[in-house]
Amino acid sequence: MIDHTITITHEVGLHARPAATFVKKAAEFESAITIENVTRGSDSMNAKSVVSVFKAAVAQGHDVKIVTDGSDEREAMDALVGLIESNFGE
Repeated sequence: MIDHTITITHEVGLHARPAATFVKKAAEFESAITIENVTRGSDSMNAKSVVSVFKAAVAQGHDVKIVTDGSDEREAMDALVGLIESNFGE
């Protein structure tokens, strides 16, 4: 299991297109992946569900904790952190 906390810098946070992009990337991996809005103190949510990611209510400037657990956990974490660091490809 790996966890990583990162700040979301996208202007709409994890809503609309960024959320869909994040969920699509997470779904590419076998590992269980969760996301938690540390700033709001939310529960861990399934990062492979767009509804769950929306419920985390992540806005610009919020810190999120991503947890990956499984056979490809390192690759999943690297891909998701890279996606956030690239501002979702923008």
